[in-house]
Amino acid sequence: MKLLLCRLSPVVVAALIVLLGRYNIAHSHCEIPCGIYGDTARIHMLYEDIGTIEKSMQQIIALEKESPVNYNQLVRWVNNKEEHASKVQHVATQYFMTQRIKSASEKYIPQLTSMHGILVHAMKAKQTTDVEHCKHLRDLVDKFAAAYFSGEDLKHIREHHGK
Repeated sequence: MKLLLCRLSPVVVAALIVLLGRYNIAHSHCEIPCGIYGDTARIHMLYEDIGTIEKSMQQIIALEKESPVNYNQLVRWVNNKEEHASKVQHVATQYFMTQRIKSASEKYIPQLTSMHGILVHAMKAKQTTDVEHCKHLRDLVDKFAAAYFSGEDLKHIREHHGK
């Protein structure tokens, strides 16, 4: 390889270095309105993540009461809670707030207010094991869905989540 580079002109070597240095990894969501992702699927994901946060909180509370404390399991559940709260925040900001909620909509303020509340309670869920934050998260997702979706989509969401 070294011999090959010695035979190439300095301009070609510099160009190769620049090109190789600009190599980027593609991520799963490019924020291009391609229509691949579905709004109702994101709502289902939010409910699933909230359920996971709540279960993680319950496990953390139970593990803290054990003697001796199993710190390995405790850390795993804390990390799981944090990961799913971050997923909630990501869907709220990167999917709905930046791409789907439109300021020209008459429902802009209720949608934005719900999403802000979701972000705040996801943050608080990271900070505590108070399962009340999960209740608030569910209520806010319900409120957002009611302000965002039309009748059929909202009916499907409510049927799927037993509401």
